Amino acid sequence: MDTRLVIIPTYNEKENIENIIRCVFALPMEFHLLIIDDNSPDGTAAIVKRLQTEFPHLHLIERSGKLGLGTAYIAGFKWALEHQYDYIFEMDADFSHNPNDLIRLYNACAQDGADMSIGSRYLTGVNVVNWPMNRVLLSYFASKYVRIITGMKLHDSTAGFVCYTRRVLETIDLDNIRFKGYAFQIEMKFTAHILGFRLQEVPIIFTNRTLGVSKMSKKIAKEAIFGVITMKLRALSGKIKKR
Repeated sequence: MDTRLVIIPTYNEKENIENIIRCVFALPMEFHLLIIDDNSPDGTAAIVKRLQTEFPHLHLIERSGKLGLGTAYIAGFKWALEHQYDYIFEMDADFSHNPNDLIRLYNACAQDGADMSIGSRYLTGVNVVNWPMNRVLLSYFASKYVRIITGMKLHDSTAGFVCYTRRVLETIDLDNIRFKGYAFQIEMKFTAHILGFRLQEVPIIFTNRTLGVSKMSKKIAKEAIFGVITMKLRALSGKIKKR
C-alpha cells in the first residue's frame, strides 16, 4: 500500500492547527501529517505536541525562526524522502484548502497518471471565496503572466495546494531551488515542467482564512513577479537539471 504525507508549514496558527489536524486524520483515506513550525510565539508547536499523543502519524519539525515558506517545504520534502513516502502534499493550515480535496489530488496522480497534481483556483473560472477584489486580480493575472513567460499551460501556477509523486521530488535538485516566498510555488512547478513531468490541475474552491493572519506581503509578491524572469533565463541557459 502506498503512503501519503501532508506537509503543513505554520507560523502563528493556534486558531487553526488543531482543527486542520483533526480534519486530515478524519478523512476516509489515510494521510500522515508533518507540521513544520517556525518557532511560532503563539504556541502552535505546543498544540501539535499535545496532539501527537493522540495521533501516532502526526510529526513535527520545529525550526529556530521564520525562515520562509520555501525552505519549510524543502525541509519537509527531504524528510518525506528519507521516510519513503510515495505521495507528498503541500497544504495551508488555515482551511483555505479543503482537506477533502487531498483525495482528489491523490487520485489525479495515483489513478490518472499525473506526476504532480495542482489544486487550481482558476481552471474553471475564478473559484475564490472571501478574497478582496484586488487580491483576486493580483493572483489571477500573476498566473496569466507566469503562463506567458514560462510557457507552462497552467491556469494557477502560484497555487500552494499540490501533490507530488515521490519520483518528482527525487529528481528535482532541491538544494538548487532559489526562492523562499510564494515564487517557490512557481519555481517547483516550472522545474518539474522543464524536467518533463506531467502536471495536472484539479479544480478546487479556495476559501480565504477566517481565523489568523495572512502571511502575504508586497515583498513576497515582488519576488514572484521578478523571479519568473530569472527562472526562464536559467532554463534557457540549461541550468535546471536533474540531481
